[in-house]
Amino acid sequence: MLLKKLCNAAGPSSFEGEVRKIIKEEIKDFVDEIKVDRMGNIIAHKKGSGKKVMLDAHMDEVGFIITAINEDGTMKFASLGGINSKIIPSKVVYIGENKIPGVIGIKPIHLQNGEERKNSASYENCCIDIGSKSKEETKKHVSLGDYAVFDTEYGEFGEGFIKAKALDDRVGCAVLIELLKENYECDLYAVFNVQEEVGERGAYVSAFSVRPDIGIAIEGTICADMPNIPEQLRATELTKGPAISIMDKASIYNEEITEDLIKVAKENNVPYQRRKAVAGGNDAGVIVSSTNGAKIAAVSVPCRYIHSSVSVANLEDIENTVELLKKYLLGLKGVR
Repeated sequence: MLLKKLCNAAGPSSFEGEVRKIIKEEIKDFVDEIKVDRMGNIIAHKKGSGKKVMLDAHMDEVGFIITAINEDGTMKFASLGGINSKIIPSKVVYIGENKIPGVIGIKPIHLQNGEERKNSASYENCCIDIGSKSKEETKKHVSLGDYAVFDTEYGEFGEGFIKAKALDDRVGCAVLIELLKENYECDLYAVFNVQEEVGERGAYVSAFSVRPDIGIAIEGTICADMPNIPEQLRATELTKGPAISIMDKASIYNEEITEDLIKVAKENNVPYQRRKAVAGGNDAGVIVSSTNGAKIAAVSVPCRYIHSSVSVANLEDIENTVELLKKYLLGLKGVR
């Protein structure tokens, strides 16, 4: 399964090579041209005579980078992207291309003083343990600057639910790959960007290159349909369809494009929801302000427990995201 392959691949910010290889192989028969720019973004072109549309999904996931090796063989590390330090203790990770297994360790609760028990874990008081006895032994397997990712494997559970690391944004990559299998009249650029989780860096380069009329970010987004959270604070909810954003910290989404997406959803009986939260941001915030600007929108798949070692999504939400965007693109007719 494509999504399983994408999620199980390791590709934190600036280390997206494994994911890039999978995507290039998957899309090669459905596009007219594939280019990889100097940043490492994939820019795939399906030529058309209509509006120039840029569909965006990012290849990178949140992860870690090794910053020091301690004398006892454990390692200091920093985050690549927004990973709350509260969730990192006792997680298993893979380090580097050789997937060296490690455990994120912290002082056990029995040895913590009262103040330590009150406070959240921090990166400073955690380490990565690979079962090494010394600095010299660790250096045989790990180097400064190596990346680490959570070891979570893709799995299905319940009725139509999936759990995996990196659903943000491998789910968007999977949706975009499916969309490329259809033919459209618009001049379509499918862009798989790098380094979104560390400041949308790849999108600055690709958006400047493409210069689209319309830019749509396809994301895995925050979901909070959990006990004790009021309905108005549930940014999105699983099983209620793709989420169409209003605004976030980086963008105010174009009303015309947003209304067109909602109209398409209603006409084709595709369930959808509005993303209630304005937290976060994505590559659309860069696309909107590149060169002469672009009309932008964001269509997202709700994902519980995002930016952690495991997220949860619903397969029907993913299928409906594909259906909504496919119908929207098919409706873009005529010459620019």
